[in-house]
Amino acid sequence: MAHDVQNYNLDQKFDFNAGIKKSIMTVLIIGAVLLAIGVVMSMMGGGHAEEGAEASGHAFHWYERLFANIWINNVYFTGIAIVGVFFFAIQYAAQAGWSAPITRVMLALGNWLPFAAVLMVVGFFVMGHNLFHWWHAELFDPNSSEYDSIIDGKGAFFYWPLEKGSFPIFYIARMVIFFGFWIFFFNKFKKISAAEDQLGGTQHWFKMRSWSAYFLVFFAVSSSIAAWDWVMSIDTHWFSTLFGWYVFSSWFVAALSAITLITIFLKGKGYLEMVNENHIHDLGKFVFGFSIFWTYLWFSQFLLIYYANIPEESVYFVERLTSDVYGPFIFVNIGLNFVLPFLVLMTRDSKRHGVFLKLVCTLLIFGHWIDFVLMVQPGTLGHNGGIGLMEIGMLLVFGSVVALVVLGGLAKGNLIPKNHPMLEESYHHHI
Repeated sequence: MAHDVQNYNLDQKFDFNAGIKKSIMTVLIIGAVLLAIGVVMSMMGGGHAEEGAEASGHAFHWYERLFANIWINNVYFTGIAIVGVFFFAIQYAAQAGWSAPITRVMLALGNWLPFAAVLMVVGFFVMGHNLFHWWHAELFDPNSSEYDSIIDGKGAFFYWPLEKGSFPIFYIARMVIFFGFWIFFFNKFKKISAAEDQLGGTQHWFKMRSWSAYFLVFFAVSSSIAAWDWVMSIDTHWFSTLFGWYVFSSWFVAALSAITLITIFLKGKGYLEMVNENHIHDLGKFVFGFSIFWTYLWFSQFLLIYYANIPEESVYFVERLTSDVYGPFIFVNIGLNFVLPFLVLMTRDSKRHGVFLKLVCTLLIFGHWIDFVLMVQPGTLGHNGGIGLMEIGMLLVFGSVVALVVLGGLAKGNLIPKNHPMLEESYHHHI
């Protein structure tokens, strides 16, 4: 390798010191306090919650809102974690050179996957009956007053090969298989990365490229089905043929924002000397471009449903846009996730300066969390949802714990893949 690259410390490791941990723990404690206050307020009963419960003819319990919050955050941060691994695999499959010094940052997001898997599986058994309308046996009994022919027709997707309304083994199996393979690929990538650092040569790069290709094929299928299972099946009557793409795009923008923030954070701490404003510019372009891609999918889904005006499709948007609880957040969603990044990141300079990217990426992570709130809450909570202290507290708790896990994982290995064959190319990267 050329002398100029060797001028850098390629063996550097991230020091996850007490000061950084203390900052994250402070946010965690603030989140826990807000969450506790929100739970107590919900237990005491908010005005609109009681009215909504009466209107729907369903006795609303405070823990239903807590369950919905846990599910929203777990699905959201699971997506960020797996898309980090996906973006890492893309770099190898595409033989990208520019990103060589920051691939470990992308891969580090996957450290959350084992925790997400436990939370998702356990959470489904604990909270599933409250979150998923289809997990009620009477819906599949033609003799019951609750019988629902539409849900009955979709029953096999959850219960096969068992009897509909019994135990959703097919649904659980998909969840376990997806997480199992995602964690397997993540660990495989970590293992090959560690071997490359120790042994050098190009064989590990070629090996990583092959495994990345296998992962991308599996990810393409599993991420879409996961979106149907974990989010779309909440509104069991409704469906959208591009919902998998839509959820992926929301996950992707959030993950890109997280990768960008961590990279800028590490640069600020004196790490990743090889990474310059050209690399930051590329990350900014990804965030800008995929924010527009998310908007394109949002508008495509909305426009087709609006134009066709079929009741079983349009109900999804009608119950959100006409709601006093969710209606305003539709516009907050569009403002944070499209208008803001579009206007702020349009210029070349804004994509090369950390101050703009830190602002936009932080707001995008919050904005796409709102997107998931809008996807989940109306179907689980009806008019009893909204964004209050419980929601903000839960987001801060989840975000802090994820940050501790991700940065802790990042600190365990080399920050830079020192034997990556394209490190020299990345050093000379200029746009």
